[in-house]
Amino acid sequence: MKLNARSLETAMPLLAVENNCLVSKMADITVGFRLYLPEIFTQSREDYITLHSALVKAIKLLPSGTVIHKQDWFIEEKYQADHEQGDDSFLTQAFQRHFVERPFLNHHCYLYISKLPKARQKQKSNRHSLTRRSLVPREQMTQRELQPFFDAVSQFERILQDGGSIRAVRLTDEDLVSEKGDRGIVPNYFRLQPDGTKKVILEDWDIDGRVRIGSKDVLCFTISDADTMPQAVDIMASYGPLSSDSTQFAVGNVLPVGLMLRCNHVYNQYICLDDAQAMLREFEQTARHLNSLSQFSAENGINRDATQRYIQEAIQNQRTVCRTHFNVMVWTEKPEQLEYLRASTSAAIAQLDCLPKHNTMDAARLLWAGIPGNAGDLPVDETFYTFVEQAVCFFNLESVYQSSLSPFGVRLCDRHGKPVWVDLSDEPMEKGWVTNRNKFVIGPSGSGKSFFMNHLVRQYYEQDTHIVLVDVGHSYRGLCELISRKTRGKDGIYLTYEEDKPITFNPFYVEDGFYSIDKVTSINTLLKTLWKNESESFSRTEEVALSDAVEEFIKQVKKAKAEASFNGFYEYCNDENGFRAFLKEKKYTEKYFDIEQFIITMQPFYKGGKYDYLLNSNMNLDLLNKRFIVFELDNIKDHPILFPIVTLIIMETFVTKMRRLSLATRKMMVIEEAWKAIAKESMADYIKYLFKTVRKHFGEALVVTQEIDDIIGNNIVKDAIINNSDCKILLDQSKYQHRFEEVRQLLGLSEKQKQLILSVNKDNDPRRKYKEVFIALGARAKVYATEVSLEEYAAYTTEGSEKSEVQRRTAQNGGDIQVAIIDFADARRKPELV
Repeated sequence: MKLNARSLETAMPLLAVENNCLVSKMADITVGFRLYLPEIFTQSREDYITLHSALVKAIKLLPSGTVIHKQDWFIEEKYQADHEQGDDSFLTQAFQRHFVERPFLNHHCYLYISKLPKARQKQKSNRHSLTRRSLVPREQMTQRELQPFFDAVSQFERILQDGGSIRAVRLTDEDLVSEKGDRGIVPNYFRLQPDGTKKVILEDWDIDGRVRIGSKDVLCFTISDADTMPQAVDIMASYGPLSSDSTQFAVGNVLPVGLMLRCNHVYNQYICLDDAQAMLREFEQTARHLNSLSQFSAENGINRDATQRYIQEAIQNQRTVCRTHFNVMVWTEKPEQLEYLRASTSAAIAQLDCLPKHNTMDAARLLWAGIPGNAGDLPVDETFYTFVEQAVCFFNLESVYQSSLSPFGVRLCDRHGKPVWVDLSDEPMEKGWVTNRNKFVIGPSGSGKSFFMNHLVRQYYEQDTHIVLVDVGHSYRGLCELISRKTRGKDGIYLTYEEDKPITFNPFYVEDGFYSIDKVTSINTLLKTLWKNESESFSRTEEVALSDAVEEFIKQVKKAKAEASFNGFYEYCNDENGFRAFLKEKKYTEKYFDIEQFIITMQPFYKGGKYDYLLNSNMNLDLLNKRFIVFELDNIKDHPILFPIVTLIIMETFVTKMRRLSLATRKMMVIEEAWKAIAKESMADYIKYLFKTVRKHFGEALVVTQEIDDIIGNNIVKDAIINNSDCKILLDQSKYQHRFEEVRQLLGLSEKQKQLILSVNKDNDPRRKYKEVFIALGARAKVYATEVSLEEYAAYTTEGSEKSEVQRRTAQNGGDIQVAIIDFADARRKPELV
């Protein structure tokens, strides 16, 4: 039978929007919320249990005659360039071009709580408002009836908020329907658009035989019969692609029909709370009726026993009886995709251990019942009885990664390839997730560590951060040269140790003549490093005497009686009228402080000695106005004397820079493998001081290492670095999965974080080139993808042949590395140009 055409205005089941509520023509009252769910792949099994418990507890507070309608929208969108964050540098523009128009699935979640009049409850399909010519309520609810409902809704909201995982925001009149009626969640529903901020362009609804909205063909799949459901349901499921031998990766039960169903769709979830006592009486009557018929059919006996078990479970365990319904609606504007959508949606539902049902009879009625505030139109014959605990197991509990609202951050990607803006420094401090900005990075060779670090420091630099790097593998040469090219040599300083042009310092020099406690401490640490090797220990009297030597020498410098250099210090200590006289006065014998041994040990750094150039520089490195400086120490990385000393002095130079720059200037110190040379007893206090003090100067220290084996059992690293780094960044650790427990305990990681770390790179998309990275900010943790453009790849690469190619192209283009990078990227896009 062909239905007569009607206008949407006359068929509209809603009457008004008042006091942030939807009022239907059948006297239903609905309160709406926008829900912000936990981000996908970030929850542990315990998190899912807690979230499930909070939802069940909140729903049980609602009175009978209430319908909970949770509506999850999954919409195909395309990434658009974000020009609000950071500057539009050459590499940033390349990043934006790489991702522009990339498709991704966005998610919007709404929850509607409707109070229905008694005559409206358990409405059958033949009384549906869609097929009725007029909508007149049989009864209306009074304020006395509604007040307990509104009180329960407030408690519902409070319980969800207190759970911590879900943020619920009450929908206002303007959110639901704008004053002009051309925007809002309700009018946008009629064109299958969840975003209420976009202007509505109404489209025709064709529901005669098939469902079609404008140019969109809509398919409806229902889960509305207990016989099609699994025998038992769990609160969460295990996701095989991200699980390992030692961990089961937990995800929500309905993830296959959520973010894993990569097409436009809506997942509707309904829970109807009827009068529990009346429902149980009906079940008891049904059980008696089945008992009387059991002698004629064994099936009646089976149904009788099942009904009695249901009643017993409800009474003994105080379960909340409810009716429930779930459906998935998918649509497309391309008719040739309908068969694919039908197959993929059926397969997704089958993954839930449910029997897929493509509903063609009630599709229009279910689509109509999905109108916000119209859940009362859900046909009772499309629902089945269960308990609230089981029904909530079929709620979607995950959302997409959300970009930070902070103005400072870095661009990374979620695990499906959508760029997200992530603040690793300021927002975590402001929200109390961490107490410092320090970071600790572990990335084995080939894990993508160099790419991640280049990507991180480049974006920090572009946001006005002063960065000092200590490297031993030329990982940052390309980036540094690109910065130098952009600033015409004013920045991007690359300093490497060469025999004919070694790096020199003057640790005793201060520009303003003021020697702070920090400065004196760093000098003492340096001298202890020069004096004794790692196997030798310091007595308390030796430390006191050495400190006295430094303080007495500084007094001489201030009186202009000594030169502020290592030569001056050496001469003062060796002078019979200098420190030797001081020792005699204090009656320090050789037993307490061996001055002769000290002088002999220090002689190689005095003029005429083997390393006399190192600590007697007559010029001071201008770090104050240079925002990107790389100290490349690869040539001395195996030198037992020079490497630790040079590294320590560079760190001390950064501390000086840190103190002299204003507190409004962001600072970052990156120490790559160089930390191994300085992680010894004599420097423990200084390292700990650096990591603790940098926070007070709007700075952060970042240590990078390749192997977990390097840190296991190293107390200096554990006490001075790990314990003072609230941001822990780990790349692929799959080779440690069978011994990861000791690493977990050492780094203070939770079981959830262990699960996330061992999932890194386990389910990567082969169509994209990227590596994943685990980032923990205190107790919060996620896995991101480091995916870059070909231009960024050329700037970051540490592969020998690729670095050589970039250098060759740079030489061919007159030393212009940016042009060389463009050529490199173009050749990769068009192989015929190679």
